[in-house]
Amino acid sequence: MKRYISLAIAALTLMPVMAQMKQAIKIEHVEPMNWWAGMKNENLQLMVEAKGIGETTPRIAYNGVEVASVTQTDNGNYLFLNLKIGASARPGTFNIEFVDGRGKVKATCKYELKQRETGSAERGGFTSEDAIYLLMPDRFANGDKSNDDMPGMVEKADRNADYGRHGGDLKGVKEHLDYIADLGMTALWMTPVMENNMASSSYHGYAITDYYNVDARLGSLDDYKEMCKAAHEKGLKVIMDMVFNHCGTNHWWMKDLPCQDWIYQWNGKIVKSSYRLSTVADMHVSEYDLKMATEGWFDDTMADMNLKNELVKNYFIQNSIWWIETVGLDGIRQDTYPYSDKEAMREWNLRVREEYPNFNVVGEAWISQTEKLAYWQKDANNRDGYNSELPTIMDFPLMSAIHAAFNENPGWDEGIIRLYNSLANDYLIADPMKMMVFGENHDAGRLYTYLNRDVRRLKMATAFLATVRGIAQWYVGTEVLMEGDGSRHCEIRRDFAGGWEGDADDNFKARKGEAAEMHDYVAKMFNYRKTSDALRHGKLLHFLPVDEVYVYFRYTDNDCVMVVINNSDKEQTLDSERYAEMLKKYSVGKDIETGKAVDLASVKVDGRRAMVVELK
Repeated sequence: MKRYISLAIAALTLMPVMAQMKQAIKIEHVEPMNWWAGMKNENLQLMVEAKGIGETTPRIAYNGVEVASVTQTDNGNYLFLNLKIGASARPGTFNIEFVDGRGKVKATCKYELKQRETGSAERGGFTSEDAIYLLMPDRFANGDKSNDDMPGMVEKADRNADYGRHGGDLKGVKEHLDYIADLGMTALWMTPVMENNMASSSYHGYAITDYYNVDARLGSLDDYKEMCKAAHEKGLKVIMDMVFNHCGTNHWWMKDLPCQDWIYQWNGKIVKSSYRLSTVADMHVSEYDLKMATEGWFDDTMADMNLKNELVKNYFIQNSIWWIETVGLDGIRQDTYPYSDKEAMREWNLRVREEYPNFNVVGEAWISQTEKLAYWQKDANNRDGYNSELPTIMDFPLMSAIHAAFNENPGWDEGIIRLYNSLANDYLIADPMKMMVFGENHDAGRLYTYLNRDVRRLKMATAFLATVRGIAQWYVGTEVLMEGDGSRHCEIRRDFAGGWEGDADDNFKARKGEAAEMHDYVAKMFNYRKTSDALRHGKLLHFLPVDEVYVYFRYTDNDCVMVVINNSDKEQTLDSERYAEMLKKYSVGKDIETGKAVDLASVKVDGRRAMVVELK
């Protein structure tokens, strides 16, 4: 009998505790999950998601950290904490308690302030010294077959599916960093590695469903850190691809938005963007057209983020800083740049450089007219006074010129003159040396295909990319003649041969024929670029093309490189007098491709060839 009475008393004693447990709030998300002591900006916004959390008040007892304010939204399942992390705050872990109106603790979470890596604020960004290798990790190499299919990930690996997951991962990239470095590349840009847990076609990475997680099919956060560390050890900078304009519709917050204006909504309908980026800088634009361009969704499966909302804007600014600190980034490539609110993007650039003054960011502004593209670079002379603060933009007008220049019949404004005319527009650009130059990427058709599968023309385009002003970017696989006309994205995003066990061909180690020839040419051009001050830092002086021969010089006070591109089918001899203003300073020339001496008094170049000449 005593035993039963004791049990009954114990049960009565436990009842209040059990009731309290039932009432306790379970915290689902806290983002960012950690931060760092010693940041220049002392403000930190925490987004906390939990059922009923909006009815509580947070409190912190930790030296140097205070809750400056709290923002409640129209959704009681979210709370935004605005913390101040003062100079006296030291690395460590503390509790954030959430209490009700009677002072009872309803939820507690631990939060960590980490120690920053030594020299983190002084990190350098990518510059005109760099040549960037772009790859898509799912299509590059499968280093770990065990993560091809992962619990909780909807889409499974299937190499036969054109738009499916193929199994490439971060370990595969890490295992082939030597291949990238040996090509003469100095930086690595991968398409987004954040979680894309969508039902289909998620391999590309641009429909992000968790901004603080690496996609499990690519690996873990530790795998990403290890890959970045290994890249740095091999002299490769790491540029992370980010997307602020939109998220994947399977993002966890889409089931219960933090607030109704977290994304742009269209009364229950999906309205796609008009994609007319000229509207953003247009001084005559209608409100309707501007809204359709910047507030329409990028795709049915990509919800448009409202960066006019201060909470959303701060969320993404802090997210980028979190990734820089966490994995040691050297740069960011921002996707679909002009589609986002331009004032928010301006503040993002300023906040990033506040913490990292030497950091660099490149924005994708797919605009083919230089006069419109120039609007988006830092310090552009814009009539409306807008300064984007974006250091680097992708040179899409020059990409278009490359596609046309080596294919067209010569004419007044056709053929090789297109390269000259595109560069002649540099007077419109605030800083031409910070333009990213490229002939293709993962969204455009393959350069080899554009140039009619003619290796001679591809070599000329390669020499141009390796020697022209700006920051060079190369797309994976063109060095081994990968093809695709761009009509279907899957055609220009094929797997890199040799990246999967059992591949019939291996372009990492056993290249054949013209693919081997092209690979070696790319390596020669870009490895030379790494050693040439003239190509990395020099000014550009060019001459109008004559008979489809384009001649330009890259030079500093101590170094000079002459580039001769003969876009005709016949051998041509230059009129040395025409180029005397540069050639008179030098007596010796060396052909970088062949290593042979070049007679500067009578420079001869074969048809359909680019000759890169080091002058002494």
